[in-house]
Amino acid sequence: MRFALVVRSMLVAILLIGVLSVSGAAMAQVRVAITVGPPVIPVYEQPICPGDGYFWTPGYWDYDYDASDYFWVPGTWVQPPEAGFLWTPGWWGWNGGAFAFNAGFWGPTIGFYGGINYGFGYFGNGFWGGRWEGGHFFYNTSVWHVGGDFHNVYNEHVDIRNDSHVSFNGHGGIDARPTREEEAAGRDRHVGPVAAQTQHRDAARSDPQQRASFNHGQPGVMATARPGDFKGNGAVRGGEAGRADNGGGRSVVHPKDLPAVQRAAAPNTGDAKQDQKYQKEQDKLAASQQKERDNLQKQQDKEHQQLAKQKADDSRTQQVEQKHTQQTQQLQQRHTQQTQQMQQRQSAPRASGGGRSR
Repeated sequence: MRFALVVRSMLVAILLIGVLSVSGAAMAQVRVAITVGPPVIPVYEQPICPGDGYFWTPGYWDYDYDASDYFWVPGTWVQPPEAGFLWTPGWWGWNGGAFAFNAGFWGPTIGFYGGINYGFGYFGNGFWGGRWEGGHFFYNTSVWHVGGDFHNVYNEHVDIRNDSHVSFNGHGGIDARPTREEEAAGRDRHVGPVAAQTQHRDAARSDPQQRASFNHGQPGVMATARPGDFKGNGAVRGGEAGRADNGGGRSVVHPKDLPAVQRAAAPNTGDAKQDQKYQKEQDKLAASQQKERDNLQKQQDKEHQQLAKQKADDSRTQQVEQKHTQQTQQLQQRHTQQTQQMQQRQSAPRASGGGRSR
């Protein structure tokens, strides 16, 4: 009788331990439903590519469940896991009453990334940053910032039709569905983020300036030249740390805060008439860009006056300032691309035969 009681007690203890173990495991897997979507995708400049073979992975908002807060993972240049692979960014989508994150992946073709405009060749669908040829990657300098010593380049203009910076799909966000080709890419052979990307994400998670509750949509570091290098010369600052010239000026908020209009290098083809023609083109572009700056500044000044008349609270004022910062950064990015394209066009007739274009 006593033996039976002992056995029964042992069985009850084993069952109890098993139940507690299962409950603990289940509780560890429970995550709070995210009912508020991530902030908009901030506008920022792309750091120059650190070397041939690197591939651009755009910045995105991730989520820290422990802190119940979004955090910005800066865009960065990464070496792909193998030749021929392209990066499909991850994306947020509304799923069954909450937002869920669909992880990005490397594969031979670009898959669906929610219709999100991440910039730099990822404008909502497809990919325009470059292409693989003969086991080597060729960079599209129309949308990617590479050094002048790169010979595996071409320049193909991209018509950006999706100008939205909303960062999630569905539930009031981007209304996009995957094509058959994009669905097939998700089923095709692919791999997840490489170790450098995972470490880069972890570094962003541990940095308070990257958290949405701290930066209000303007992260301390927008992008980096290499994974995890948040303090190097190639880091593109944002938020309070952001600088108009990425290193030593006033914070970018309005066009008046920007440095002087950037000009292409002085023409020197050896042909005086040709140089004079190119100089006139540069002057015309600079004048046009300055006019766009002035017009945007007038528009923003008018909105400031309206805020003053309405006696807007701090929350509303902050929203408008964030919008002004985004407008100014978009303008600066567009003007930088225009200047680079002009310089490439003017230097094309005397360039060496190493490059590629179409």
